[in-house]
Amino acid sequence: MTAVAEPVVQIASPQSRPLPPFAVVLHNDDVNEMGRVVDVLVEIVRLQLQDAFGLTLEAHNEGEAIVCRTHRERAEFLRDQLLSKGLTASIERI
Repeated sequence: MTAVAEPVVQIASPQSRPLPPFAVVLHNDDVNEMGRVVDVLVEIVRLQLQDAFGLTLEAHNEGEAIVCRTHRERAEFLRDQLLSKGLTASIERI
């Protein structure tokens, strides 16, 4: 009787690729006062007060400001939260 060799099974390691980055963009509007925008950014995006103020000022002067770079699900969630507070926001793939 001849010996049968056991097949060699190699388990492939899982492949992980980084998620594509998205930017959460705050747009200037004529509805919200700057203080309110700052407060919402601190609450929702968890920015420090001076960072929130700087981004609010950038959106006011330039028309828009990137408030966060993250993966798509979180970007959509943050955008939706900002919209629910009455701010104007969008996401863009970067």
